[in-house]
Amino acid sequence: VQLQASGGGLVQPGGSLRLSCVASGVTLDYFAIGWFRQASGKEREWVSCINSGDGITYYADSVKGRFAISRDNAKNTVYLQMNSLKPEDAAVYYCAGESVYPGCSESGPSYRYWGQGTLVTVSS
Repeated sequence: VQLQASGGGLVQPGGSLRLSCVASGVTLDYFAIGWFRQASGKEREWVSCINSGDGITYYADSVKGRFAISRDNAKNTVYLQMNSLKPEDAAVYYCAGESVYPGCSESGPSYRYWGQGTLVTVSS
């Protein structure tokens, strides 16, 4: 299982970015996919998750109402649409996948598969 995250970049406060997590070797719909982030000097933080099958979504309070996670099964890709970005959203973002129940979790060790990070910088 390989996950590849992309889409990071430099954006001004209030701007938007869309991150992608593409899977190879598996059908992504069978996996819960979570997004985590780690800012410089801080611990890794769970951001969002979309469950396998039913597609139920979950968000950290810090991003609720601004971020949206979605899945495109035809492209075997999960997206994280990030709107109204704030400087405190700046971090390296990682996608992670897990196929075993219960799927979505806020805990990093619950996911067996991780993509490489993509850097999001929010600055004017």
